[in-house]
Amino acid sequence: MIINKVIIVEGKTDKKKLEKILAEPVEIICTHGTLSSKKIEDLYEKTGAEEVFIFVDEDSSGKKLRSQLKHEFPNAHHLYTRRSYAEIARTPYEYLAKVLRDAYFQIDESAI
Repeated sequence: MIINKVIIVEGKTDKKKLEKILAEPVEIICTHGTLSSKKIEDLYEKTGAEEVFIFVDEDSSGKKLRSQLKHEFPNAHHLYTRRSYAEIARTPYEYLAKVLRDAYFQIDESAI
């Protein structure tokens, strides 16, 4: 199985929610909300030459993390949930599917 895309998220709940609706092999990496230099090294190692997407919460900690990741992965694509949902975990599946479809991910329509 060839994986060409990586999505970086904050937590396990975010990862599980995305896994439920994705219909293609995608590596989803959790930062658990923080970035140490060791974790950044691990992220570089895991992402390799894959296309990187950053999909973190729209709360203050998510915005801080996005800023750090933007610096470390300047060519990454950024995906956003609505500010009113604040967290990926609270975002409805229908909206997550729209965001992912717009970024050319294949969606399992039966999971929505």
